[in-house]
Amino acid sequence: MADIKKEQEREELHRAIWAIADELRGSVDGWDFKSYVLGTMFYRYISENLTEYINAGEIAAGNDGFDYARLSDAEAEEAREGLVQEKGFFMLPSELFCNVRARAPQDENLNETLERVFHHIEDSAKGSSSEQCFSGLFDDFDVNSNKLGATVAKRNEKLVKLLNGIGGMNLGEVRGHSIDAFGDAYEFLMTMYASNAGKSGGEFFTPSDVSELLTRLGTVGKTRVNKVYDPACGSGSLLLKATKVLGKNGVQFGYFGQEINITTYNLCRINMFLHDVGFDKFDIACEDTLTTPQHWDDEPFELIVSNPPYSIKWAGDEDATLINDPRFAPAGVLAPKSKADLAFIMHSLSWLAANGTAAIVCFPGIMYRGGAEQKIRKYLVDNNFIDCVIQLPANLFFGTSIATCIMVLKRGKADNKTLFIDASGECVKVTNNNRLTAENIDRIVSVFAGREELKHFSHLAEYSEIAGNDYNLSVSAYVEAEDTREKIDIEKLNAEIEEIVAREQVLRDEIAKIIAGIEG
Repeated sequence: MADIKKEQEREELHRAIWAIADELRGSVDGWDFKSYVLGTMFYRYISENLTEYINAGEIAAGNDGFDYARLSDAEAEEAREGLVQEKGFFMLPSELFCNVRARAPQDENLNETLERVFHHIEDSAKGSSSEQCFSGLFDDFDVNSNKLGATVAKRNEKLVKLLNGIGGMNLGEVRGHSIDAFGDAYEFLMTMYASNAGKSGGEFFTPSDVSELLTRLGTVGKTRVNKVYDPACGSGSLLLKATKVLGKNGVQFGYFGQEINITTYNLCRINMFLHDVGFDKFDIACEDTLTTPQHWDDEPFELIVSNPPYSIKWAGDEDATLINDPRFAPAGVLAPKSKADLAFIMHSLSWLAANGTAAIVCFPGIMYRGGAEQKIRKYLVDNNFIDCVIQLPANLFFGTSIATCIMVLKRGKADNKTLFIDASGECVKVTNNNRLTAENIDRIVSVFAGREELKHFSHLAEYSEIAGNDYNLSVSAYVEAEDTREKIDIEKLNAEIEEIVAREQVLRDEIAKIIAGIEG
């Protein structure tokens, strides 16, 4: 019964999001529009989260009926310092979502009001330990953008609709809702926009089914991990999947990630808050992971999950210092400047804990190309770091139809073998993309965990077999594809042909008799 209720709530939430999209369609459309919806959702979330936190404390102290939203700003100011230490930020009652929304239709300067509120939220964290978590969070919510309208009045009209749309969502009580409402709405929005945004949006979002597969591969046999890390974290969906797979207390010391795109970096931090991750439990940095890594003091990580950008350019050997970088030096060669894929692999391996697992989505070319990439593969295989390579189905990701792979890395393997899994057929078609079902994921993880050898599906290769194959790691080189062509019985076919020829001759004879009779 509980599951049915959750699904009903989720469907209701998704319908509400579609309604907002339809209401504002034409002015702010597609991938850019998500910044306004997600920004407003975040504004509502932190308003309700702070209000609930304060109210619960007051009621526990015997102040029944207390409501922070009705308090005067002057009275609220007394609690500012303590709340910043506890929650990481502060908001005046007059600037809470519910109060700004109530005044919005009569506020001729609504755009300025929202801009001021957003600045106040960010400023409240300055000088505190939460400053990095809040700085610039609303940068992509441009209340003066022409995308909202050509005039201030038209922009404010759209902003009122946006506030009412988000405010009208049935997200329930912050603590009492039976689904992770804000987090689920975020994921649905990202999926909705990424699927229609091509590469510009798709490259920032890993579909939920792929995220779950990566996380389950990385947590086989574990009920919790110390820290989870993603060197190319995008909007953070992969990082947060660890909690959904392992449970609320599955990640002990937090979430760590790095993202080079400023817009996506902001989305990731918002995503953390919307999934109720405290400011002291995540550390997301905005920098180039390969040349300016930001988490030297936090590594190693027990779980690393990532879907880094495919074959992007990087500094490579143009930067003479990189060959001596402890992350890349062990291989004796750098990934090509035009293809950074294996640089991400080497970086992840370097920061992987001795008891950890890294599951990384890879472009298939890195599995078989020669040159520097072959030398790096040789290093990985010779040192027994590659636990498994999985061939995924095509068309799983937004913005590309490429059939990608997963490379699973471990530092403490129990054997000197590498498992190859051909999961190219493990999917179902949903609209324009393929999807991994729960059964698909279960099968892949089961074979991975048991290191099973299954005909046409998996093969456990000895080191000598891989070395003898020039360190080619393509799954097709080790797992023979099943021949699904129809088998033909040659003897039966010949007999059928002979019968057809005989019948044809009989018909020819009959036709000849008829013609002869007509001519006679």
